[in-house]
Amino acid sequence: MSWRWIFYINVPIAAVALFVTATVLKTQTRRISHSIDWLGAFFLAAGASSLILMTTWGGTQYAWDSLPIFGLGILGVVMLAAFIVTERRVSEPILPFRLFRIQVFNVASGVGFVIGFAMFGAITFLPVFLQLVDGSSATSSGLNILPLMAGLLIASITSGQLISRRGRYKIFPIIGTALAAIGIYLLSTIDPQTPRYLLSLYMVVLGLGLGCVMQVLVIAVQNAVEQRDLGVGTSSATFLRSMGASFGVAIFGAIFSNELATNLRKNLPASALHSGINPASLEGNPAQLAHLPTAIHTGLVNSVSESLHVVFLTAVPILVIAFLLTLLIKEVPLRTKARGIPAAEAPAGIEVASDLGETTPVEAGVGIDLS
Repeated sequence: MSWRWIFYINVPIAAVALFVTATVLKTQTRRISHSIDWLGAFFLAAGASSLILMTTWGGTQYAWDSLPIFGLGILGVVMLAAFIVTERRVSEPILPFRLFRIQVFNVASGVGFVIGFAMFGAITFLPVFLQLVDGSSATSSGLNILPLMAGLLIASITSGQLISRRGRYKIFPIIGTALAAIGIYLLSTIDPQTPRYLLSLYMVVLGLGLGCVMQVLVIAVQNAVEQRDLGVGTSSATFLRSMGASFGVAIFGAIFSNELATNLRKNLPASALHSGINPASLEGNPAQLAHLPTAIHTGLVNSVSESLHVVFLTAVPILVIAFLLTLLIKEVPLRTKARGIPAAEAPAGIEVASDLGETTPVEAGVGIDLS
């Protein structure tokens, strides 16, 4: 089976999902005319892309003080400034600024950005360790990350059930960011001699932390915004988390590249450096490592391991910041009534609160299950 099956395998899964949504999901459709904020979408995409390219190319493709990097930074700031001006003038902005008057939205989005930055930036390099240091194949390295996904799945399901029953969610991001910081710190201690079971345990800890944070932040945002802003509030929080992940991957990649260059000069003989040893060419085909001379093989493995140590360690204080931010989340009891929309527009089966500020705790068997 060729690499194209990475994509083909999703076709039957998507077909099942399409069948389920078509037959099970019952909705009431009411056609409403809207204006699409094309200009705002363009400025947002251009600004975000410029800043991500700046952090991706800085220190690798171009020097940080080079003209292309400065140009991308200036372009990104100008585009985002134009986005802000545009959003204040259009009738239906892609990101309504009234959302930023909601404390829960601001804090949850901030935590999501930081979490995405630290976690996804660091997690991206786990396969690098497994392939170049542990010697796993590309396929095996994917399977070996399953403990992380197992921890994430367990924490997500458990936290969702507990939130549905108790109507309280603040404790989970606090626990999750603390576990994530511990998990990333533990990963910063791994080296070529780390047993596989210990590495798997560290990944479980990180997965448990991740599972306690991600979905809960979305629930907090959905519960805090008005019904009319439910979609844009959810998508905005998710977008900011994705932006954090993009910046994290780029910046941690720059850190890894710089550390690796230094460690290669330290751990490899001069003759190997002049021969153009490139660890990136070995990723995805670590079997080539076995054909290298012992001294070069050992030096290369130690260089990658030491570089990843710095990457994971750098993520720890960032996750500590996320932990401190979670303490600021205002816990609003989960509502069981739709609010912020006229009663005539409420979806079938949803009772509308007469007071826009009304919230009621979740009771067993009553209201919307947000798990």
